Amino acid sequence: MSESVDRARSALLTAPVDLLTKRVATLLEREHGITETELLQVDYRLAALLPLGGGEELRAPGHPAWRCFDHQQPVYADGTGYLPVSMRGERRGVLRVAPVADEGRLTGLVGIATALAHEITAVDPGTDVYRVARRSRRLTLAAEMQWELLPGRSRTRPSFSLAGQLEPAYAVRGDSFDWSDDGTQVWTATINGMGEGVVASMLTTLATCALRNARRAGISLADQAALADQAIYDLHRGEQYVATLLLRLDLHSGLLTAIDAGSPRLVLLRDGEVSVQALEAQFPLGMFEGTHYREQYIQLEPADRLFMISDGVLEATGRNVRYGETALDRMLRRTAPMSPLDAVRSVLGDLRAFVSGDLTDDAVVVCLDWFGPQAGPKHGSA
Repeated sequence: MSESVDRARSALLTAPVDLLTKRVATLLEREHGITETELLQVDYRLAALLPLGGGEELRAPGHPAWRCFDHQQPVYADGTGYLPVSMRGERRGVLRVAPVADEGRLTGLVGIATALAHEITAVDPGTDVYRVARRSRRLTLAAEMQWELLPGRSRTRPSFSLAGQLEPAYAVRGDSFDWSDDGTQVWTATINGMGEGVVASMLTTLATCALRNARRAGISLADQAALADQAIYDLHRGEQYVATLLLRLDLHSGLLTAIDAGSPRLVLLRDGEVSVQALEAQFPLGMFEGTHYREQYIQLEPADRLFMISDGVLEATGRNVRYGETALDRMLRRTAPMSPLDAVRSVLGDLRAFVSGDLTDDAVVVCLDWFGPQAGPKHGSA
């Protein structure tokens, strides 16, 4: 079966960007007698699986395709197989294949679905084929800008797992997140740019790019904040600013460095208990000229989970009642057995249910698990 995966990779490398699934379908029919192959991509909200070629979207949680997506394992149902289309923890969707004689045949096909995920990720920046097909409705311009800016939605490595999500997914404005890792450290930024629409999105874009530029210069977290602060102030002279939570996690020691720049809140889930981390409140980026930022330190323990949560979560209102800390704490505890992506999806799903529809204010949730030095992840593979 490994030879079949190698042939799939070779076929995908030479395929036109719009024919990746067709090349996989041809190989599966020739080598495995599979005559039906369909790619179901998860939409921006993580609420629907959308066929690449059009057709009925899948929303029912109990559907075999959703069981495959949720558990990241192949699922067999009535002669049809469902394979996770994922790479490095980034879940792109599900590959539906039929007919399949029995469940045992699916294990050998997982590698082909993974190869497809890698190739879609590689070609995605240069084509609209896959972006267009994974939206259930049109994105606003501000949301388009925000989604293009993201590094991904989830990442898994042996020592950590990370995920983030934006809401309202199709109309988000100033809330965003960023991350990067080099194998020894992981950096995250949770960002809330003030304003509405494209103005907020442009401010968040400037902040994200300024923070990346500073991070890539190899300087300290405090200096990264100071340089981004100056870039925003130089342009807006304090009239617009960005609330930001910056974190750097040493993956070997578990030492967390943090800067609270008017930030979303940082919440720790440890042994089933939720605690808001008390950080020194410092000025948002761009509020004043020449702000000096100070780093704080938190020692994590293996299996600790961190949430970075914007004020749009706590302040969401339904039936004239705020969502608030009590509801949030209860929901965060429930996420303990979930992967980070499922955790942020559950928190924001609970929030949408609370307000009975789309959020009126932006909300972002980022979840980071640290497993310990060289430890294996609880959910999924590296």
